[in-house]
Amino acid sequence: MKKPEAAYVHIPFCSQICYYCDFAKVVVAGQPVDAYLEALIDEWRGYTISNLKTLYIGGGTPTVLSPQQMKKLLSALTEVLSDTADMEITVEANPGDLSDEMISALADSPVNRVSVGVQTFDNRLLKKIGRNQTADEALSALTRLRAAGFENLTVDLIYGLPGQTLDDVIRDVAQFLALDLPHIALYGLILEDHTRFMQLERMGKLNLPTDDRAADMYEYIVSQLTAAGYGHYEISNFSKPGFESKHNLTYWDNAEYYGVGAGASGYVNGVRYKNHGPIQHYINSVDKRVTADTLTEHQKMEEELFLGLRKATGVSVATFDAKFSQSFSAVYGDVVDKLAKTDLVSYDGQILRLTERGFELGNEVFAEFLLDT
Repeated sequence: MKKPEAAYVHIPFCSQICYYCDFAKVVVAGQPVDAYLEALIDEWRGYTISNLKTLYIGGGTPTVLSPQQMKKLLSALTEVLSDTADMEITVEANPGDLSDEMISALADSPVNRVSVGVQTFDNRLLKKIGRNQTADEALSALTRLRAAGFENLTVDLIYGLPGQTLDDVIRDVAQFLALDLPHIALYGLILEDHTRFMQLERMGKLNLPTDDRAADMYEYIVSQLTAAGYGHYEISNFSKPGFESKHNLTYWDNAEYYGVGAGASGYVNGVRYKNHGPIQHYINSVDKRVTADTLTEHQKMEEELFLGLRKATGVSVATFDAKFSQSFSAVYGDVVDKLAKTDLVSYDGQILRLTERGFELGNEVFAEFLLDT
């Protein structure tokens, strides 16, 4: 059986918790970081990985590790790989953690892509969302990463933030375009349970833009990025040609991947699994997985549509037919006929795609592809 060609490694530590974040994470102070890295490396080696096309180290905030810890981690992850020359190896980074020593540790490793969590270039909004950086620190980090030889850089931006106006978004986009970076991930703020923002919303204390104003923000950003030559290759991602995220395309192609670390999710041999999230549970458990679900054929088909439609290239009928040994039209013909009457999808009999409006309202489309179980 073919092994996955992608791996995600989770570092669940942060210097502080952002008000919107519900990822598996803890404040790093007082945590058994070295013991965690040992447990993670043991799990990694247990998969006997030797060949990968992509490796993504996310969090949390991987760069909250010390430079020495980062070197140890990167060495252990890559020493088992037969060839890293053509791999995409990404590390997520917080601007405030990117000391010269940390950048040097990354530059001296096979890492060739850095994802910087900027979120906004507005200091007022950064403070409102619980970030511990300034806009100048983000700009400095990006400048120093480039000076260290990193060409493949991406940033995250969030729109629809509390108190954010369209003028704020216009300034953020202008600043991003001035940097001439090759990639950006764009996210509308989503309120998640167990976050400070959700608590404030329930108390009526979160001043969010209206849905119409958030839509205006999204449409403005898309228009400016596409006009500047960025391809809108996935619902939330834009890139210059050749700088698409190869790792994330693994997810959207519904391909399998390893998930390593506390709270990490993976997809191997038709099984979607999730690891223990609490740090000590993860460190002390022999079996790192807390859930493992074998997908039914219907679930696999649903995911093929949910994930594939996130891409601008859409879902290939021929690929679907070959992958599932069933006719796409027999399974989804009625749904496609219904959606073809909207302006949310386009379909030529070979490829099903979301339109730009469909990208904006994707969840409405995805729900149509749920199958009876």
